Amino acid sequence: MNAHPAVAIDESAARMTDWTVAQDGPGVGALPLIRVENLQRHFVMGDQTVRALDGLSVTIGAGEFLAIMGPSGSGKSTLLYLLGGLDRPTEGSIRVNGTEISTLDENALATYRRREIGFIFQSFHLVPTMTALQNVAFPMVFSGVPEKERHGRASDLLGHVGLADRMHHKPTELSGGQQQRIAVARALVNNPTIVLADEPTGNLDSQTGGEIMELLRRLNREEGRTILTVSHDPRVTDYATRAIHLLDGRLAA
Repeated sequence: MNAHPAVAIDESAARMTDWTVAQDGPGVGALPLIRVENLQRHFVMGDQTVRALDGLSVTIGAGEFLAIMGPSGSGKSTLLYLLGGLDRPTEGSIRVNGTEISTLDENALATYRRREIGFIFQSFHLVPTMTALQNVAFPMVFSGVPEKERHGRASDLLGHVGLADRMHHKPTELSGGQQQRIAVARALVNNPTIVLADEPTGNLDSQTGGEIMELLRRLNREEGRTILTVSHDPRVTDYATRAIHLLDGRLAA
């Protein structure tokens, strides 16, 4: 679980072939990890067209901790969902390690999400009837990991985020900060290439939010994790290696 960053990157690059449909350009190491070009996502609401993203272009390197900032409605969460394969763009290109993910079929896209992306949500999205250990282990069921290995890996991760003594507690028995730590552990359980965090401190007080951001910074620095976090809280930029600001679906000047 605490693999050297270079080993983690090599493993991720090797398994990319399971969902890749077209690799082009120079080798993976010579490309940005993520390249977004002229990305557009429009929603039709009655007789109105909402341009959530309106021609966004950005590149993101492996090992970055990128803060995506902007007011409500700026398109930052829409960008995160598109990068995570939860939605498809209206127009434009999203390349991850040189592969155009917006044209993947549903099976390949599901494999991409399962193997390459770890999600952290504002509202935790834990299963209330499951313990912390079961919540963290649950994504591995879909990867076909044997039960003993699932529990061992989940236990290690809960220890890694400081919850070794809470692994048999259910979400209702834990604080908001502890629940978000479970969500962080769950996001890491399949050793993803990219961690996407959507307002990870939004439901937490400032002190607990700072602890979660410090945890994410440690994962970035010590393990080389590529982390993209969306927030409207300017304090988040203190933990990131770079920040971009969105306004009306575009990069702000």
